[in-house]
Amino acid sequence: MTIVVTGATGQLGRLVVEALLRRGASPADVLATGRDTDRLRALADLGVRTAVVDYADPASLRDAFDGADRVLFVSGSEVGQRIPQHTNVVEALRSAGVGLVAYTSIAGADTSTMQLAAEHQATEQMLRDAGLPLVLLRNSWYLENYTPQVPTYLEHGAVVGAAGEGTVSAATRADYADAAAAVLLDPDATPGTVHELGGEGFTLADLAAAVSEASGREVAYRDVTEDELAGILAGAGLPDPVARVFADSDRGIARGELEVTSGDLERLIGRAPTSMRQAVADAVAARS
Repeated sequence: MTIVVTGATGQLGRLVVEALLRRGASPADVLATGRDTDRLRALADLGVRTAVVDYADPASLRDAFDGADRVLFVSGSEVGQRIPQHTNVVEALRSAGVGLVAYTSIAGADTSTMQLAAEHQATEQMLRDAGLPLVLLRNSWYLENYTPQVPTYLEHGAVVGAAGEGTVSAATRADYADAAAAVLLDPDATPGTVHELGGEGFTLADLAAAVSEASGREVAYRDVTEDELAGILAGAGLPDPVARVFADSDRGIARGELEVTSGDLERLIGRAPTSMRQAVADAVAARS
């Protein structure tokens, strides 16, 4: 069985390749694709096949998908460019007649009002309209959206956000990658299945408390308005449109749009996902 992993030179895609091998896939059956040739060489060191593929290059997509049994379609990282890029991917998948496509979407994509969800909603519809045998991997937030900021939290003594008392069901990239690998290797994976994926829920106040506990230093949660958060993020160097998308995501958390209670992630990976407290403790320990 040939398994193609798109976006394999990105942070999630490489972890999926590693998880496939850890779960027993033959390296010869895995084709890792991406744009970064240096990272592709590193993936080749794992024994898998590699190919340079760009979502903006339809010919490269067609070549990669030719003869594929299963494809992990990792959503593009360029917000605002996803629709034309994803259109190329869907057309290439349809032409190739792939046996199963797993797409990395966002939690609650069919009902979410978050700006980040719009391109996922459109892509899910494109995949359905194309008649592709589809499994949706609707990932909630990454814990890595928070753990790299631990030094900033400690410097300022605060986690700043606009999420109010909303709960976010974040998990690590490695856990989401393991779930994707489990689906790709499951001979009984059923087209039409939707997996709502997320870890144990927490508020940003819980996050601040976990940083305090792990570091022994007082860190509080400071709730601000969405506009204030966008301004803070822009002031920290994010482009204004990106800052507004992230601030809007906190609004989504406040509305419960990144809370997942399905238990799908734990069932797929066969263990409890890494907790926020453990991830924070590891991040704090890594600083010492």
